[in-house]
Amino acid sequence: MSRKQQLLKRHRRNKRMALLAGLVLLIALGVLVAWWLVPLLAVMAWVAHEAWFADHLFYSPADDYQYNFPAANEWAGVRLEGGTLLLDSPPELAGDETLVLALKIKSSWLGRFFDPGVELHGPDMHDSQVFERGVDGVRYLNLTGLGLPLAQGVLNVRGRFCRVLGTPRLWLFRQPDARRQRVMVIAPHADDAELAAFGLYSQADDAWIVTLTAGEIEAEHYRHMGLERAEAARMKGRLRAWDSIAVPRWGGVPESQCVQLGYFCLQLPAMQAAPDQPVASREADLSDTRLFRQFNPMKLPGDSDGAPTWNNLLADLRALLLLARPEVLVMPHPAIDPHPDHICAQAAVREALKGLEWQPETVLGYANHLHDNDRWPMGNAYDGMSLPPVFDPALPLVPYSLELSVAQQRDKAMALGMMHDLQPPMPFKRRIRRGLQRLLAGRRWPAEGENEFFRKAVRRHELFWRSSDI
Repeated sequence: MSRKQQLLKRHRRNKRMALLAGLVLLIALGVLVAWWLVPLLAVMAWVAHEAWFADHLFYSPADDYQYNFPAANEWAGVRLEGGTLLLDSPPELAGDETLVLALKIKSSWLGRFFDPGVELHGPDMHDSQVFERGVDGVRYLNLTGLGLPLAQGVLNVRGRFCRVLGTPRLWLFRQPDARRQRVMVIAPHADDAELAAFGLYSQADDAWIVTLTAGEIEAEHYRHMGLERAEAARMKGRLRAWDSIAVPRWGGVPESQCVQLGYFCLQLPAMQAAPDQPVASREADLSDTRLFRQFNPMKLPGDSDGAPTWNNLLADLRALLLLARPEVLVMPHPAIDPHPDHICAQAAVREALKGLEWQPETVLGYANHLHDNDRWPMGNAYDGMSLPPVFDPALPLVPYSLELSVAQQRDKAMALGMMHDLQPPMPFKRRIRRGLQRLLAGRRWPAEGENEFFRKAVRRHELFWRSSDI
């Protein structure tokens, strides 16, 4: 069982215990005071839960995030005076550096009901980065793109529903511009490349998109159209296969450099465990990947028999790596992103690279899912992207962030809107929850789409973790 599953299991157990205790208390009040208190308090408790306690947060908001960045990248002489961030000796900046600021943030009492955040103001610019309700610990802001007002001493930092405390710490990372290198984005599913890296690959001089699975499972939306279970899964897989080839064209990637490998969703771990054994789709009644490869611009080793095996996946990846010869590989970060297909995707790429005559210079890891916070990045679409919760200082993390203009963010939102998996309407219960959170907690969602990824992924920043260790 993965850490994410363990956390969910514990969360559900604790929720059941809390519900049982609440039920006992309501019954006691009904017996001892008045029967009508039972339905009234039950409705009030449900509203409070949906408005303020429905987030999946598997750590205390009082826990400090624990990053351990290289000491050589820390910039000394940083202080806050009257809400302005000042440097004793401002660095010379080209404008594309990754800048990270650590602050102690303490929520006000209103910050337990409204999302607390840090507002960043400079001449002709404004950014907001939001944290957990009730936050009381060290957090890391992404100042990428704010180097000029920082160096000029005109960057103002102000808490909203929180206070900024302590001595700030600043890290500066100067790195080669990945947009000027040959980039290959590894996407476990159609839309992962867009969620994590649309801004990067759409600006890259040369980019490839390689999608590993068809993402055919959980096709209830298509079953509502009258399709049987297997037929609905095949329809969803075909549509997402098309998305993986067609949507990157919106970002300027030629069709000849978009590839769908057609393996089956959530079956990569089973394939990895038995590399020679075909692993069929869970729902599509398929054991041949070629149905989902029909839009590919080239033939690959796995096309010879269509067998969904780990060895075929490795052969496909080796062929593509030798064909594209990427200088920068962009793929899920195994320690931060807990999705089993994402973990296996990066493991497959690393295994495929062993002994290969071509080796990339840099790996950029991304996280579209987290172990312990389903809402990150918190806050609203078009805001900045603060660093995610990390509590293991032994992790060797070096951030690499890009700033996206508003026009680039809108293009990214439109790319997500083309993805069939992000188009189905929200369930009724989630609509009710959003309405209560909008009314009582002041939360907002973007007009571009209902899916939560339109809020989480359309941001002022894209954030990766850089490594030269292949």
